[in-house]
Amino acid sequence: MDTTPDERSLLWRFTVLVVGIVFRLLFQLRDAGASRVPSRGRAIVAGNHVSALDGVLLGLIVSERRKRVTRFLVAAEFFHHRWFGWAPRAFRQIPVHRGTRDVAALESAVEVVRTGALAGIFPEGMVNAGTDLLPGKRGVARIALATGAPVIPVGIWGTQDRWPRSGLHWRRPWRPTLAITFGEPVEPMGDPGSQEDVDRFLERVMARIAGQVEVARALAASR
Repeated sequence: MDTTPDERSLLWRFTVLVVGIVFRLLFQLRDAGASRVPSRGRAIVAGNHVSALDGVLLGLIVSERRKRVTRFLVAAEFFHHRWFGWAPRAFRQIPVHRGTRDVAALESAVEVVRTGALAGIFPEGMVNAGTDLLPGKRGVARIALATGAPVIPVGIWGTQDRWPRSGLHWRRPWRPTLAITFGEPVEPMGDPGSQEDVDRFLERVMARIAGQVEVARALAASR
């Protein structure tokens, strides 16, 4: 009998059900290590960013496997988009102004995590057009060090086959394989007010994410 607590609202569960059906019609999904995401309590899932689909995939798998809601840091302009701005508002995502040191967004994220929530972050800050990780932004380290929340490194691969940085396209393979893997938690160590400690912890997180990307690539290529 599954005794994992379920923190998801009816809206969240219904949306995950629909999105799960659609994703499995369009893609072959593979995942590994989701049990490393705690079933309750504060934590941060942080992954690489190769597609606009990454947040949907990460939120879907965490919801299905761990019955948890993921509160992502989302670019503020998406909250006001004509067609889908309702979604980040309805699912209580955290707006962040890209290209700035958005103190308010970081404070909001810190408060969200301190309540025992699960936050989702893509430290590169934008969709990556290549295979190497972009330099990580300090936000993930500042939030982790300020809250004591462990960071679960995530590797994602295959989403770029359908929706890369250049935009959505439809071409072979018609059902690309998407792989997502979760690594061992990185426990926060250091002073959030020390830039040296923040940079050191960020370096550890990005190295662990890079390792998970290789695991995800191997999982996507396996038969």
